[in-house]
Amino acid sequence: MSVLQNVARIRERIASAARRAGRNPDEITLMAVSKTHPPELIREAYDAGLRVFGENRVQEFSGKSAALVDLHDANWHLIGHLQSNKAARAAELFSAIDSVDSLKLAEKLNSSAQSLGKRLEVLIEINVGGEAAKSGLAPNSPELEDLLNAAPRLDHLEFRGFMTIPPFTENPEDARPYFNQSRKLRNEVALRRLPSISMDVLSMGMSHDFEVAIEEGSTCVRVGTAIFGERG
Repeated sequence: MSVLQNVARIRERIASAARRAGRNPDEITLMAVSKTHPPELIREAYDAGLRVFGENRVQEFSGKSAALVDLHDANWHLIGHLQSNKAARAAELFSAIDSVDSLKLAEKLNSSAQSLGKRLEVLIEINVGGEAAKSGLAPNSPELEDLLNAAPRLDHLEFRGFMTIPPFTENPEDARPYFNQSRKLRNEVALRRLPSISMDVLSMGMSHDFEVAIEEGSTCVRVGTAIFGERG
């Protein structure tokens, strides 16, 4: 099937999952995970109406961004792990960093955004499954508290919420407890009404489990394979 057909099918599935949860499908952003895919395929997704794209690596997107510069209303998000020494380049290339996992990284991004005269949207990555191989902060950890408390002074960052990737399971239903935990954590932080933190974004769910994620409150699903096919 074409990218256009894939996007139409995914939108239908998003709408069905939202209805099951009593939610408005318009509240859910479909992010096309374009990592490892060439500009030509990204353009097909853009022509299909998608405007939010997720990339994994600074170097990879740096190499193909010039071929996409005319897509003026596209929003480029970094969703992969970001090393502090690449923060300056990431701040140049992306409109949002969805994988902030330390105060040190947040401070570097804030400084870089300030020097560029821009305000950078960020999500805090939560390692909800406690997996050693994955990045992200542990729920309710001191490191997470330090980052949340520092947010008001990082005035060139706009903290929007959390991103999480649960442990992979063949059965999407097995991810439900992790999605539920992430939503509860987001709601707890939102109730504290911390300045400079809106907490209106909960990015969770990928090609194989995004419907369960929507039922558990996701506001942004990150879909790659179901749009583009297997990675290039």
